[in-house]
Amino acid sequence: MSDGLQNTTKNRPQAGLLQKKTTMKIISAQEHQTVESPTHLTLANNVDPRTLDLIGVTRIDLQFPKFTDGRAYSQAFLLRRRLRFAGELRATGDVLIDQLVQMQRTGFDVAVLKAGVDASAAQRQLERYAGFYQGSAVETQPHFVKAA
Repeated sequence: MSDGLQNTTKNRPQAGLLQKKTTMKIISAQEHQTVESPTHLTLANNVDPRTLDLIGVTRIDLQFPKFTDGRAYSQAFLLRRRLRFAGELRATGDVLIDQLVQMQRTGFDVAVLKAGVDASAAQRQLERYAGFYQGSAVETQPHFVKAA
């Protein structure tokens, strides 16, 4: 059984809604490879990204040690907005479907799902919302400014 709102949003763009430009890539824990090299960093939650030398870094793995620990959201936001990091930000650890939309809005490119989480359900979660009124780390202008 489907709801009419989701079908309307999915099948045709609605006037006035901000359309998402990019979709976060979803990968399973088995597909994820931890790589330590000068171009790939893994940050613990207590590391301040502002203290890092990001020259030459192409990927940063940010960790969610448990569902209730959201420090990696702050790290992602700092990396995208203040430090202008343009490389890949990857969410790792206890990554669940409920977190994906906020992860995408704070600047993550890739989410490594916790073992046992259904990737197709995760993708449906990302497709659920056609747009947002508030700005984000990726789309900095709020909807009302773009609509004006």
